[in-house]
Amino acid sequence: MSKKTDGNVYTVLFAVGMVVVVGSLLAFFASSLKPNIDENKRIEKQQNILYAMGVNENTETTAEFVSTSIAEQEFTKYITKQLVIEGDNVSEDENAYLIDVKKEKDKAKKGGIRRLPLFVGEKDGKKFYVAPIRGKGLWDAIWGYVALDENMVIQGAYFDHKGETPGLGANIKQRYFMDDFIGEHLLTESGEFKGVRVAKGNNDPKNEDKTDYEVDAIAGATITGDGVSAMIKSDLQLYVPYFKSLKK
Repeated sequence: MSKKTDGNVYTVLFAVGMVVVVGSLLAFFASSLKPNIDENKRIEKQQNILYAMGVNENTETTAEFVSTSIAEQEFTKYITKQLVIEGDNVSEDENAYLIDVKKEKDKAKKGGIRRLPLFVGEKDGKKFYVAPIRGKGLWDAIWGYVALDENMVIQGAYFDHKGETPGLGANIKQRYFMDDFIGEHLLTESGEFKGVRVAKGNNDPKNEDKTDYEVDAIAGATITGDGVSAMIKSDLQLYVPYFKSLKK
């Protein structure tokens, strides 16, 4: 004589019950953890912006953020203005760093006006303008923050990724790669925007020429490097009118 639990109906009901229970638990945990996740993302953005303008705890070889315990304090100390550029309008917004760059890019693709965050910082008597950028790597999204001076010369950069290949494309967040961008010019002498290309076979492997609009590529990461080049060009050129207005 078979047990009641041997039937197909019992199996289906048990499976449905487990799905409902597990789904409910996951939804509960996701909801309860969301404030902590959002807070971590907020602090991480502050750390990224600070890193790009040289406020970090780097060692001789590794890239290190300021600690989470002091990130907000350092952000308030070094970031003097948060601007939002929207068409011809430039306004201040103390929460500009929370603007979702991905959503703004998607909005622009649909014909909307994209909001461009720009963070003005001061360190050791020098002014920095930090802009967020976002693009596509080999497997998924890549993004970064680039610090500029008033002439659109790069003063620092931070890059990150969602799923690039370890040891290859993932190395865009290694210090040796990010530091290569320091001093690179984005504009020609006549004011034309050129960007910076991550170049395979670059003729300046020691990165001594800062007006060639190139840095050396990461071996085995051509597509990720192309993505970095593309996001620098597509996103930073949008800030050219603002920087030209600084000269007026």
